[in-house]
Amino acid sequence: MEENLTPREIVKELDKYIVGQDEAKKMVAVALRNRWRRKKLPPELREEVAPKNIIMIGPTGVGKTEIARRLAKLAGSPFLKLRLQNSLKLDMLAETLSLWFGISWKLA
Repeated sequence: MEENLTPREIVKELDKYIVGQDEAKKMVAVALRNRWRRKKLPPELREEVAPKNIIMIGPTGVGKTEIARRLAKLAGSPFLKLRLQNSLKLDMLAETLSLWFGISWKLA
């Protein structure tokens, strides 16, 4: 895990494997860098700084999985992929995410 990488360096690493999706790569790079920085805070401050989670939603084939897979590898984190059917109701999804992560989700 390269916790000293800047968002620009993270994007450069993602660019080796992912063509396009420049805005998405920048956003996940900033989120990853912020998560690393949060881990370095003293425990009493760490609790005050809420981490930003990333949920990628979009049509098939735009690169969500590859961005997530490469980002997880770069961070040394496990990779979890959920395949949801179109018929799944958003309230069911929000309830499931709340159970898994202990966070209230508002999806519309």
